[in-house]
Amino acid sequence: MNKIVVTGLGAVTAIGNNMAEYWENLIAGKSGMKTIDRIPLENHDTTVAAQVDDSFEKETSKYWKKRQLGATTLSVRMALASAGEALEDAGDISGVDKKRVAVVYGVIDNSYDDTELDKPFHVTLKRMPSEIPALISIKYGFTGAAFNVSTACASSAYALALGKQFIASGMYDMVIVGGVSNTVSHIQLTGFNQLLAMSANPDPETACRPFSKNRDGFIMGEGGGTIVLESETSAKNRNAKIYCELAGASMIGEAFNLTAPKTDGTGMAESMRLALEDAGMNPDEINYINAHGTSTNLNDLYETMAIKDVFGEQAKQIPVSSIKAAIGHTLGAGGALEAIACIKAIETGMIPPTLHFDEADPELDLDYVPNTARKQEVTGALSNSFGFGGHNASIIFRKYAEV
Repeated sequence: MNKIVVTGLGAVTAIGNNMAEYWENLIAGKSGMKTIDRIPLENHDTTVAAQVDDSFEKETSKYWKKRQLGATTLSVRMALASAGEALEDAGDISGVDKKRVAVVYGVIDNSYDDTELDKPFHVTLKRMPSEIPALISIKYGFTGAAFNVSTACASSAYALALGKQFIASGMYDMVIVGGVSNTVSHIQLTGFNQLLAMSANPDPETACRPFSKNRDGFIMGEGGGTIVLESETSAKNRNAKIYCELAGASMIGEAFNLTAPKTDGTGMAESMRLALEDAGMNPDEINYINAHGTSTNLNDLYETMAIKDVFGEQAKQIPVSSIKAAIGHTLGAGGALEAIACIKAIETGMIPPTLHFDEADPELDLDYVPNTARKQEVTGALSNSFGFGGHNASIIFRKYAEV
C-alpha cells in the first residue's frame, strides 16, 4: 500500500511568524491573546483577539515578490507565507511531475475591508476566493487542480481529507493543502457577537478557556497553515524527510443546525469513528486528541461526550488538548494549524497544553493537559474540526514506519 505522508510544514500564527516559532511558543505555553489594536473597539462586545504581528510580512517577502503581493489581502499573505515555508521545508521538488501536484486550501473568504480596497483592478483580485491556490500554482508551476474548500471552521481539515483521497486514488503524487483565517475586522467581530459565539471577557489571560467550567465563547485568531502531502513512493524517490503518515480522514454533514452541533455530540462521534475506520485503526491506537475545543458551552460538552462515546473507558487515559487558547479560533486555518500540532507531537513527543484552564467542569472529566505541555510519546494523533453548518472532519496522523 502506498501511504500518504507529510513532507513539509509552514505556519503563521499569533505566537510565531514561522513554523519553528509557532511550535516553540506553543509548547512553552505562550498565548497570542491580546487587546485588539487593529481596529477601533467602540461598539464591540469582544475586545480581545489572537492577532498576527505585522512583522510576519518579512516571512512573506522571503518567498513572494512585491508585485505578486500587490493584489492580496493581509489574510492571503499569511497563507502565502506559510505555503512558501512548507514548500521550502519539503526540500528539492524539481524532479516532481508538476502535472501531478494539486493545491487545495480551506478559505472562508479573503477577509478584506475598506482599507484594503484601493485600485479597481486590485479590488477584483482581492475578492477572488481562489487567489491563494492560483498564486501558489503559478509560482511553482503546478498544473494539477487548484481550488478552495469552504466548509466554515472545518475548511482546511476538509482540504486535508481531499488531499489524502487525491493521492490515494493515484490522481496526484503531491497535494499542497492548507488554510487561512479571517483577519480581525469590524464585520467579523459584529457578526460573531450577534451569534453570541465569542467571549466578551476583556482579559486576554482568561478570555478563552476551553473545557473550563466558566468558559463563555471563543476568541478569534489570525493565521495561515500549509502542509505538503505526498505519496510514500514520491517522497522516497526524492529522499524527502517524512514527518509522519496521514492515516485516516472523514468528512460528514450533520444535517442538523446552522450553528449548533448535533445533540449530545453524535455527529462528532460519527466523524471520529469514520476516520478510525478509514485509517484501519482501533481506538486504543490513538494516544493524543487535538480537540476542536472552542471554549463554547455546547462544543466542549458535546465533544467530550463524543470522545467518551467513541473511546469508552480508555477516553480518560488519552490526553486531549485545545490549542485555541494559544492561537485563537483560526476559522478556515484551524484544521491545518491544529493538524500541524498533531504532526509535531508525533515528531517531538511533546503534547501542547490547553491554556487558561482554571476551574474544572464536573461534566467534563477527560485529561485536558491543563496549562503545561507534556512529554509523552505519540504514535497516533486525531485532530477534530467541527464547523458551523454541521461540517465535521476528523484527521488521523500515525507515526511513520517503513514497511
